[in-house]
Amino acid sequence: MKIEQKTKAIFYMLTSALGFTLMSVAVKSIPGIPLFEKIFLRNLISCFLAAFLLIYNKRGFSVKKENILPVFARSFLGFLGVITNFYAVEHLKLADSNMLNKLSPITVSIFAVLFLKEKVDKQQIIGILISFVGALFVIKPTFSLSVIPSLSGLASVTFAGLAYTFVRYLNDKEDPNIIVFYFSLMSVVCSAPMAFYSYVNPTPVQWVFLISIGVFACLAQFFMTYSYKNAPASEVAVYNYSGIPYGIILGYLIFNEIPDIYSIIGGVIIIVVAIYLYNHNKKNKMA
Repeated sequence: MKIEQKTKAIFYMLTSALGFTLMSVAVKSIPGIPLFEKIFLRNLISCFLAAFLLIYNKRGFSVKKENILPVFARSFLGFLGVITNFYAVEHLKLADSNMLNKLSPITVSIFAVLFLKEKVDKQQIIGILISFVGALFVIKPTFSLSVIPSLSGLASVTFAGLAYTFVRYLNDKEDPNIIVFYFSLMSVVCSAPMAFYSYVNPTPVQWVFLISIGVFACLAQFFMTYSYKNAPASEVAVYNYSGIPYGIILGYLIFNEIPDIYSIIGGVIIIVVAIYLYNHNKKNKMA
């Protein structure tokens, strides 16, 4: 692989992580807008973009018969992941929600082993367990309702792990734009009743943030896709963890949020384990 190509891939992944963090900033910046109204508009923009790409590429909207159930499962689980993620973002510090969100590669690995029979070695198992110890530092379990947003963040990465396991299964079996389109379409259809039931007419400023949610989500997904096109996932996925320092910096600058010492310890654990697993997987691939 050319050094220039890998540099591009790293830049795209860093930009993708920033895009997802800015999406979370937009979600958090308009507490007066109901949750499902945000989810509806976020996915409506993604749906139109995916539909445009399918039409532009003359691909059409058909799904192979054997892929209908996996595409449906990915779409529904992804929708649940968006709900729980947005709820966590609204109620947690930006840095904490970002830290929990970065556990999704770990949950993908777990479900890939369980359902796709992918192999995992002892070092990877230890890394997964330590990552969840890091998550406990961020969540700070208590026997009160205050823990619900953190549990929602953990549920989000669980749903994301399941959803991306189906994406991995559908790799080379279905067009990526088809997967994005039906995920977005299901999210639009499922969120529409609640979005219109609890509809709040946004102010011009709130409209800017609402549209930004969808735009930043699309750009983040776009840059992530191009990152993986320029380099293998094993080479660049670790740079997605830049979302953690992004969350700490933007949370402080915009919302005056400062993570407590336990969250910082948890974030460091998650990042260190991610780097260790990145190097470990890279060595295994070269062996």
